[in-house]
Amino acid sequence: MHRVRRAAQKRRGDLAPPFTLDDPEGHPVTSAALLSRGPLVVTFYRGVWCPYCNMELSALQSALPEISARGASVVAISPQTQPNSRKSTRQNQLTFPILSDVKGEVSAGFGLRFELPDYLVELYKSLKNDLPAFNGDPSWTLPMPARYVIGTDGVIAYAEVNPDYTKRPDPSELLPVLDKLAGQAAA
Repeated sequence: MHRVRRAAQKRRGDLAPPFTLDDPEGHPVTSAALLSRGPLVVTFYRGVWCPYCNMELSALQSALPEISARGASVVAISPQTQPNSRKSTRQNQLTFPILSDVKGEVSAGFGLRFELPDYLVELYKSLKNDLPAFNGDPSWTLPMPARYVIGTDGVIAYAEVNPDYTKRPDPSELLPVLDKLAGQAAA
C-alpha cells in the first residue's frame, strides 16, 4: 500500500484550492461558479456509511435557511461515488449538493486526506465498510471531517478540522462568520 503524502492543512486566511467536482447526477460544479454567487460553506465528510457524517449533513440542512439568508451556499464533499452521494441526499433529505471527490484530490489540496492505518482497515472490513467499493478507489483513504467558510475572494474565513470524526461544530458557529463577510461586502 502506498503512503499518502499530506499537504499542509488549509487554515483561516489561506486561499482555498479551487475545485471542479461532479454532483450526484454527474454535472460538474466549480467553486468559482459557487463563489460568484456568494460565500461558500464546504463540509468534508467520510460517506453515507458514517452516522456522524449523516448527523452533520442533517444539521447543515436544518441551518440552510439561515445560511442562505446570508447569501451563502453549502456543498458537501465526499470521496464516495455518485450513487452513494445520491443515497446520502435521499436519506438525509438534502437540498444542497454532495460532490464526489473520488480520488481525494480536493481533500488532499485542503490537507485533509489521510490513509487509514492497517488496524483500521481490518476493523472497517469487519464492519462491512468496504471503502474501496463505497469510494470507487482502491486506496483506503478518507478526508478528516472539516468545515470551511470561503469568502467570495477565495480566502478561507473559517476553518474547523478535527481528526476525531465524532466531534462536529454546530452550524450556528458559521452564522457570525457569514454576517462578518456580508458586512465586508457591503462596506
